[in-house]
Amino acid sequence: MKTNDVILQFTAKLVFFIIFFYAVHIFFAGHYTPGGGFVGGLVTASAIVLLVIAFDIKTVQSIIPINYLSLVAVGLIIAGGTAAFSMFMNEPFFTHYFDYFYLPLIGKTSLHTAALFDLGVYLVVVGVTMTIIQTIGEDE
Repeated sequence: MKTNDVILQFTAKLVFFIIFFYAVHIFFAGHYTPGGGFVGGLVTASAIVLLVIAFDIKTVQSIIPINYLSLVAVGLIIAGGTAAFSMFMNEPFFTHYFDYFYLPLIGKTSLHTAALFDLGVYLVVVGVTMTIIQTIGEDE
């Protein structure tokens, strides 16, 4: 029997965005403070799990149509490619580069290849966590 949890569903939709934007903040703050791709990925996965609790897996899959195994593959390619890029520049494996750039609306900021590596880690963590949750949740 399907229950109609209107309050839970409304609150989950609202809190999802709060948690997701906090995860983005943790991701970007991770270069100078604790956080980064791993923690941001876990927080994002927890936001999606909140939707799964409020609704069901089929509904969340229709709202967020992401193949999480493909997300893991893309994340591994980004993280591995970023780490291996330095070898093509005759530098040791995992050497990261940065420089300062002027970006419109933001101004002068530093861009790091470590952010690309963290993006790969973020995608892997979200993909693996959600694959595990979906596998457990779909088991009957």
